[in-house]
Amino acid sequence: MARDQIVYDKKYDVIVCGGGTSGVAAAIAAARAGASTLLVERVGSLGGQLCFSGPPGFAFAHLFNPLGEQDAGGIIEEIHSRMLKEGHALPHLKPEHRLEAGYTFSYVDPDWFSITIFQMMEEAGVELLLHSLVVDVTKEEEKVTGIVVENTNGTVVIEGKIVIDCTGEGDIAVRAGAPYEYVDRNTVQPHTISFTMDGVDWEELMDWIHQNPDQLVWFEHTLPHWSDERKEEAHQKALEFYKTCKDPAMFGEMMGFIDFHKMGLETGEWHEFSGVGFFITPREGGHLQAHMQHSSQVPFVLTDDAWDLTKGEIECRRQNAIAIKFFRKYIPGFKNAYLTRMCPEMRLREGRRIMGDYRLTRDDVAEGKEFGDVIGKSHFKAGAHHTVDKNTIAQVEKVCPKDGGSYDIPYRCLVPQKAENLLVAGKHVSTDRDAYLRYLHQTMITGQAAGVAGALCSKKGVSPRELEGDVSELQKILKEQGAILDGTH
Repeated sequence: MARDQIVYDKKYDVIVCGGGTSGVAAAIAAARAGASTLLVERVGSLGGQLCFSGPPGFAFAHLFNPLGEQDAGGIIEEIHSRMLKEGHALPHLKPEHRLEAGYTFSYVDPDWFSITIFQMMEEAGVELLLHSLVVDVTKEEEKVTGIVVENTNGTVVIEGKIVIDCTGEGDIAVRAGAPYEYVDRNTVQPHTISFTMDGVDWEELMDWIHQNPDQLVWFEHTLPHWSDERKEEAHQKALEFYKTCKDPAMFGEMMGFIDFHKMGLETGEWHEFSGVGFFITPREGGHLQAHMQHSSQVPFVLTDDAWDLTKGEIECRRQNAIAIKFFRKYIPGFKNAYLTRMCPEMRLREGRRIMGDYRLTRDDVAEGKEFGDVIGKSHFKAGAHHTVDKNTIAQVEKVCPKDGGSYDIPYRCLVPQKAENLLVAGKHVSTDRDAYLRYLHQTMITGQAAGVAGALCSKKGVSPRELEGDVSELQKILKEQGAILDGTH
């Protein structure tokens, strides 16, 4: 029997659906811009992938383009600076062999990240509603007027002037009638469950690496436009780094273990869906842990199908159990290592993309395109799709912005078609598949912009689509909040 709807007695300027990386940035930004803001999250934690289902602060790994220019700032940089000061983050580490990779190891402690986010919510005056699932919107024709929430109280209707979909999968935008694109089950990128191990004998591991530097691979060791000579030069710099570096934190990641991986596949002690390796997570007091992000890779799982998601959760844990045993048995330094953290749900790499008033494309990325309605920047390559060995879909050729620079993200990507008073932020903003803005720094950039835009629309009494006519005030506030909208190549 359906439950009666309860109409909540408070109306908000901005309602943010989802408390992941995009949602927390959106809520903080909206509240700071003067909007009464409600953030609704289905679990009891904030931070999404960054604190409980994904990599250890991976959002902070792409704040600088290959020219060394910082192109991601605002709330994401504020969080990193705050956590670094408190001893819960690594600095922007830039080993020589990666100076032009547009990739740093500015990782954070995922548990302290969650604590930091809760503190910032309270400081900004964001109202939270946790353990609550947004299941629908209320509408007047195409105009969204609020949300419908299911929680222990019942079915609750909450009114809002502007609703921001930060669910990661575009669930709310779809329910509001916005069009979207998605791939099929055979093409979708694989998903993973990360886990962390402690008790690593780092001295033993480093001794082995110094003696076997060719057994590691540099995860993103070259840029697509580099010549063969330049690639070889980078490779030699990486080998020298592996042979001489004394501090494992400087590595950021340790990937490859080539001969061990090959042996494991031959003996059946390693599964065939991923390589061997891990990222390095900072913990209090200079302590380090090994964070396995790619040890499970599950293909053929659609994020809009709960049956698929269930199968993926089961398979990820099966693969992780294999990986844990393998690391303990074979990888130097891991003999006495133990599991400290198994993330409670899959990191979903690919879902719907909600079609907006502009669709960012692969060509835009390659060109390093600039837009008059820029709300943020990125340099992350297009076509960087994960695959697994069993997935026979060919790798798409990756392209980076020309000359190692950055490209603009336009505001119109956040404004969904066929829905009013609605914004989207996070990995489901409007792009083609290759330009997919799924990386966590990108989700926080679009989240902050959506939050400020929502606050402005509420204040001015206009729709997000009407705001497209003049984004100057939006850009001004974003810059005041530290966002980077210009000044890069």
